Amino acid sequence: MENFRNQFRNRRYMAHVSILGTTQLHKRNPITIACWSMAFPGFGHLLLNKYLRGYALILWEMFINQKIHLNLAIVHTFNGQFEAARDVMDPKFMSLYIPVYLFAIYDSYRTAVDLNKIYLLAQRENGRFNEFSIGALEINYLDKRSPWVAVIWSMGIPSLGQLYLHRIVLATFILTSTLIMIWHSNLILALHDLILGDIAASTSVLDKQWLLYYPSFYFFTLYDAYTNTVENNKLFNDVQKHYLIENYQPAGHHITIGDQ
Repeated sequence: MENFRNQFRNRRYMAHVSILGTTQLHKRNPITIACWSMAFPGFGHLLLNKYLRGYALILWEMFINQKIHLNLAIVHTFNGQFEAARDVMDPKFMSLYIPVYLFAIYDSYRTAVDLNKIYLLAQRENGRFNEFSIGALEINYLDKRSPWVAVIWSMGIPSLGQLYLHRIVLATFILTSTLIMIWHSNLILALHDLILGDIAASTSVLDKQWLLYYPSFYFFTLYDAYTNTVENNKLFNDVQKHYLIENYQPAGHHITIGDQ
């Protein structure tokens, strides 16, 4: 059941609360967004809540990276094995990689700039939106959560911080991607050998092509969980502030309520 009916007839809304998660507008640094797109195409769009475009770019990056063996070439380059890096790459798909990579950086930066402008307009219009959504399968509502709790859960297993924030679809996507990367990279088996003290076996069992995806995903989930928890709390404070002003401010008196 979808509880949002667009009943307020505003041109722009600060947020939308559904049973699958909370989507909101807030100010972002376009350079930071572009840097995350440089780290992994699609991450910048996920930070902007442009989920469909973000998922498509992430899947494309993993597909084309596997075709040209880019991660393996990066590992060889870091080890000073430049000839091995050149030999391992498949030039047939190289021309497909660079345009999409640059597009992800450009589009995330451009979108961040545009959404910052829309955020200012939505804030000035002060459009009301639903703050509670209930359905047969889930309940979602605005409340305050701890950013560091979200980070700690994300440190355990990527996606738990997003699940803590009730971002169901993103959490499912990140968890599925993490399981695929861990399975193909043999990361758990390598950690098992490392704990037993067999460093050579731990190194040899790793699939470096798949392993190199994992650090980007891991640190992105930490950053995403923290920043979105902070912005979720700001949204909650803003909603509470306007509610108190509209319903409890004495007539003829102006009461200013801070964000804290």
